Amino acid sequence: MTIHPKLDSVYIPSSDVVTREIEGDLIIVPLVRGIGDLEEDIFTLNETGKEIWISLDKQKKLKQVINDLIGKYPDDPREIEQDVLGFVNELLNRKMLVEVAPGNE
Repeated sequence: MTIHPKLDSVYIPSSDVVTREIEGDLIIVPLVRGIGDLEEDIFTLNETGKEIWISLDKQKKLKQVINDLIGKYPDDPREIEQDVLGFVNELLNRKMLVEVAPGNE
């Protein structure tokens, strides 16, 4: 089942992954089978991915994460939104992010 992110939802890192920062890179390590991709066990995020991950961990609505990035970077706002949605979509489908139930944010 494919999951698509919603702008008014809050997404947080799954409890089935841990993250570590090593020499400036953010590494995501799945703790259980079925998380991530069978061909890869450890994931490294680039600077933008790291910034999005940290913002999501603060339990912000996805639209707020996007607006924060739009305010910080000179890129086309539509491109930033699409990039964030694509990134979150990928992590949701890999079960590395989970949606917070409304009222629990």
